[in-house]
Amino acid sequence: MSSHYFSLLFLALLFHSVSLSFSSSVKSNDGDVVFLSSAPKFPITMAEKLIRQLNLFPKHEINKAIGDYGAVTDQSLFEKKLNLSYIGDSGATVQDLGHHAGYYRLPHTKDARMFYFFFESRSRKNDPVVIWLTGGPGCSSELAVFYENGPFKIADNMSLVWNDFGWDKGSNLIYVDQPTGTGFSYSSSEDDIRHDERGVSNDLYDFLQVFFKAHPQYAKNDFYITGESYAGHYIPAFASRVHQGNKNKEGIYVNLKGFAIGNGLTDPEIQYKAYTDYALDMKLIKKSDYNVIEKTYLKCQQAIQLCGKSGGVDCMAAYLVCTSIFNKIMNIAGDKNYYDVRKTCEGDLCYDFSKMETFLNDQKVRQALGVGNIEFVSCSSEVYQAMQLDWMKNLEVGIPSLLEDGIKLLVYAGEYDLICNWLGNSRWVHAMKWSGQNAFGKASSVSFAVDGVEKGVQKSHGPLTFLKVHDAGHMVPMDQPKAALEMLQRWMQNKLSKDGHLAPM
Repeated sequence: MSSHYFSLLFLALLFHSVSLSFSSSVKSNDGDVVFLSSAPKFPITMAEKLIRQLNLFPKHEINKAIGDYGAVTDQSLFEKKLNLSYIGDSGATVQDLGHHAGYYRLPHTKDARMFYFFFESRSRKNDPVVIWLTGGPGCSSELAVFYENGPFKIADNMSLVWNDFGWDKGSNLIYVDQPTGTGFSYSSSEDDIRHDERGVSNDLYDFLQVFFKAHPQYAKNDFYITGESYAGHYIPAFASRVHQGNKNKEGIYVNLKGFAIGNGLTDPEIQYKAYTDYALDMKLIKKSDYNVIEKTYLKCQQAIQLCGKSGGVDCMAAYLVCTSIFNKIMNIAGDKNYYDVRKTCEGDLCYDFSKMETFLNDQKVRQALGVGNIEFVSCSSEVYQAMQLDWMKNLEVGIPSLLEDGIKLLVYAGEYDLICNWLGNSRWVHAMKWSGQNAFGKASSVSFAVDGVEKGVQKSHGPLTFLKVHDAGHMVPMDQPKAALEMLQRWMQNKLSKDGHLAPM
């Protein structure tokens, strides 16, 4: 190993020793959570602390099945139609609206089962099929089901109320708990825990194949991959895997039309540079703070580049050095909610997603879902730890070939999110090298309006669109539900830039 490597590793360990004081003051909050920890020796402890700040209390660090767990048989796909009561009018125009929950026995594992929800469109059966991936890494997609863009929300009395802006109003919607160990997904073997995007994307591709085999009436529908936060890693890898499978004629052809990343972490080298710039712009830090913190970025950049070349311990060094940048910012910002800097956290509580755990732990609900004795793990600290060496990998690298083949990409970001801020996302999108890069850079920015009110500013060329969403933090579908549904529908219909006017970005 080179002396340069050892200097970076020493620097990383030095940051670890001095940044514990920073980590104790970081306020976390999120529906699908990108966890940040400067304490690699205690990643589970830090992850658990951050989970608590969402008012979530999973009983286990990961979903492992021990003994008679009784969730499913050994069949490849087990699916049942949900029989749950909903308050209010669904607004559906189709009869016999289908809501399903199921397990898929992942084939290239020892004992892993992937849990999923499938909600048929409230409008038309031939609407696109949209799959949603929640980030974390290690947080259940039920966070999105009940707090963002699912068909319903949980009322205070634990009843389900229809969501007027659920994404099932314009698509047949799938949510999966992944990677293995997240949510209701489980295994009895530690060998099934995933550590990188290859394992994650292969599992998702295998699921998709058996899903369309079980639901052949949807196999020809347009297909879109969506998600947010750490799914900025999952989504490009999964899209590339689907595209590769189509090209190689590996199985059922998936009619992949596009993929959308919301407030994602995709290209860390570019996005970590944006932290100090965004924090200064939002007056979270002063110029003197900026000058001090900025000195760390060069080491962060070098460490990320080594991670990309070598992997392994180099990626841990990058994680340590780079997350110290964020921790220093939050040490100055104090109790700011770093998923929405307009807000502050009250004590240790930044969001309250506890109703989800109460609802999913109800015996009648569990029976309706067919999960047997499997307990719900809202966010898995062990899955988070297992994916740490994946954190600083650049997932932008596979996107240009998808764009060249005409597969659409939408990158959107709420303007008040710090953790995966719009500035960093805009920069990596603009820096991405593909045949339309120059034209995209020169394209005019236009308004994204809903009901005559500007809800964001967007820029498009060919298959690529970037959208900064106003009055939203990390979870755009939660903060701007109507605008988020309009965004999805217009994008899928190639009408996102219609009726706009020139606006600065």
